[in-house]
Amino acid sequence: MKTTFFLRHLAMPFLSLSLMMSSCTRHLEDITPDSKKATNAENATDVSIMSTATIDANTVQQTIQGFGGMSVPIWIGDLTADQRTKAFSTSSGIGMSILRVMVPTSSSQFAAEKTTIDVAKSYGAKVIATAWNAPSAMMDGLYLRGSAWGDYAAHLRAYTQAVGGVYALSPWNEPNYMASGWMHASAAEIANFVAAQGDNCGAPIMCPEPFNMDQTFINTYLSNATAKSKTLFVSGHIYGKTPYNLGNIGKSVWMTEHYTNSSISGNDWPNAMNAAKEIHDCMTAGWAAYVWWYIRRFYGPIDENSSITKVGYVMAHFARYVRPGYTKIACSANPTTGVYTTAYKSGSKIVIVAINTNTAITYQPFTISGTTVNSFNRYATTSSSNLESSSFSISNNAFGINLPASSITTLVSN
Repeated sequence: MKTTFFLRHLAMPFLSLSLMMSSCTRHLEDITPDSKKATNAENATDVSIMSTATIDANTVQQTIQGFGGMSVPIWIGDLTADQRTKAFSTSSGIGMSILRVMVPTSSSQFAAEKTTIDVAKSYGAKVIATAWNAPSAMMDGLYLRGSAWGDYAAHLRAYTQAVGGVYALSPWNEPNYMASGWMHASAAEIANFVAAQGDNCGAPIMCPEPFNMDQTFINTYLSNATAKSKTLFVSGHIYGKTPYNLGNIGKSVWMTEHYTNSSISGNDWPNAMNAAKEIHDCMTAGWAAYVWWYIRRFYGPIDENSSITKVGYVMAHFARYVRPGYTKIACSANPTTGVYTTAYKSGSKIVIVAINTNTAITYQPFTISGTTVNSFNRYATTSSSNLESSSFSISNNAFGINLPASSITTLVSN
């Protein structure tokens, strides 16, 4: 849960004498072609805990919209030029493809958002904006006055125009989080507002952005057919909730705010691995996007010293290599005890992200159908390394690799 307004195993060993060689070289020692899989299975002490991760490129699931984070200059200061590069660059940074920003209540603060918005757009990122509150003159306590709907839509439109446009906009942030100090509303009230004023807000609508990704709240909102027709995608936050599939709601689902622990450094490796598993879970649930809370924060992807943290490198395993427009494809989500895998494609390119939560090196076999893959570039991050790269060839669309203990690995086909 949010604490303040501002914050919120077992492997089949596959060892060799060269296991500890630099990952910058080709790892022949831990790549197993299809012809050797049977032998490896025979050597397993308990084959029941290890299964092949089966990838089917012909079974297309959700379209990925991206991975990103939030910047709120009026609360904690803007990102620096260096931090923007580290956030959005796919070559020297995390590769974020989504920037979330806050709509200020005062038009005098609109300009504070623009520089980072412009830079994010220059890297191809989508910018989404959320309003925590309407201007005080439009509110009764923590509720938007019905007579102020038109004025509020005009306020939102003025913001989007001032910053040069945004991809989507949410008029409420966690309207069901009643312990908050920001604007409340029921799902029906938000739907009525969007039905009446959604076309006047200056950007497509993302809604209803509830706390807990509350499906009852979401379904109630979507039951208003007019509001649904004016909603680009469904958004919400998973505080206190394990990612889950919302079913056939007829809209793409974006997870637009979360962090794992605001009391632990972003360089704490177990916490970073929790973030890795959480992103995996969101993708497995069929969601299209994952957005962290603050981009720059000691517990986030970039710290106050402008260094990419372990959380940031974990995010890079998805954000750099699974770009907007890629589609998630069928893949065994938990093929081996402690191993979690997802797969994606763009044309003939295949990307696999494998998370090994085990405390030992874990051998994982893979098979691929629906396309032909001859080789992969591999990137691995552990507690002591970041995106270490290597490459290897495969045959017959089948292979096996050793996943380092407590690690995240991304494979990108050539």
